[in-house]
Amino acid sequence: MITKTKKMDESAFAKIVKEFNAVGELIRERQDEKQAVMDSFDSESKRFYFGKISEKTLASSVKKVNSEVQKLDAQIRATIAKAGELAIQAKRFVSAQSPKPFKATLSGVIGSGKKRKNPVKKRKAPKRKPVKKAVKKKVVKKKPVAKKKSSKKK
Repeated sequence: MITKTKKMDESAFAKIVKEFNAVGELIRERQDEKQAVMDSFDSESKRFYFGKISEKTLASSVKKVNSEVQKLDAQIRATIAKAGELAIQAKRFVSAQSPKPFKATLSGVIGSGKKRKNPVKKRKAPKRKPVKKAVKKKVVKKKPVAKKKSSKKK
């Protein structure tokens, strides 16, 4: 019997790592862009303080900067989510590489198909008895008994 151990597909894992690095670089680029926008606004603010631009110009700049910062923040969040997905993918890939148990004996190598010493036991959910629905009794309203008309004779 020829025994073989698991071997990782390094090129596939390298592809995941490469993509993860690219996502990290993209996050850094967006952060740099955001910092540039904030620095630009800071210089605009100083120009207003020294009276070189009007308040109206600064107000339009505020609006532009806020929209740009929100857009960059959204892109950063989306890229972080992508990085999280890649991390999960890499973890699954690496987890699949868990070693197979083998045992060397005098007669040769045995692929141990034994379970772990302390396997995690799954409990079955207790079966519940079906709940009997309470049947409502129909309430029959009694009709009032009509009084007999007494005939009075004169």
